[in-house]
Amino acid sequence: MRVEVRNLSFSYDYRPVLRNVSLNLENGDFLVVVGNNGSGKSTLVKCILGINRVPEKKIFLDGMEINEFRRRLRIGYVPQKLDDFNYEFPITVNEIMHVSRYSRMRDEDKLALFDRMGILELQNENINTLSGGQLQRVFIARAMVNNPDLLILDEPTAGIDAESEAKFYRIVNDLNDEGVTVILISHNLKPGRSNFNRIMRLTDGRARTIAASEYFERGVD
Repeated sequence: MRVEVRNLSFSYDYRPVLRNVSLNLENGDFLVVVGNNGSGKSTLVKCILGINRVPEKKIFLDGMEINEFRRRLRIGYVPQKLDDFNYEFPITVNEIMHVSRYSRMRDEDKLALFDRMGILELQNENINTLSGGQLQRVFIARAMVNNPDLLILDEPTAGIDAESEAKFYRIVNDLNDEGVTVILISHNLKPGRSNFNRIMRLTDGRARTIAASEYFERGVD
């Protein structure tokens, strides 16, 4: 999915959060968004998702103005924490999938997705028994049920161990190789870990987007 942001500014009440942010992503791009807490990373994602209402002609998805965009199920989103689940409630991985935004996913397709995400053996487990890395893969699977063209991940590796983090990057790299556009918010940016080709650094709501190679070769901060 192509994503275009044109000089976007956004405020909560009278507090500016984003200041004239612009961005252009082509199909299959992999963008990492970095910045300190409060720099506007999650706010930008919520604007792209349509959670935050933005003025007309500021964000375009596949060339369509976001307020007219109707293909929301083609976007997969994994937030930092899913607020629509009580993590102490005894709900299984299978049940999570059944309350997701899909209606007619065949059982064989669901099992194939579980297998791909490495959670096939967890399908009947309660979520309150899973590790952080396992939960992360469950929520990525939940985001993938509609075969999205755009996958947005907000701090997906926070609080998980190195092995789970490596599994995460293998999964996301494979999806990106298949043409899925990826936007990843991360505080832990290292070369060679993922396929990302673009980096946006947000500082006090202002954005600078550069090629990944420039970021690491020049040590841009």
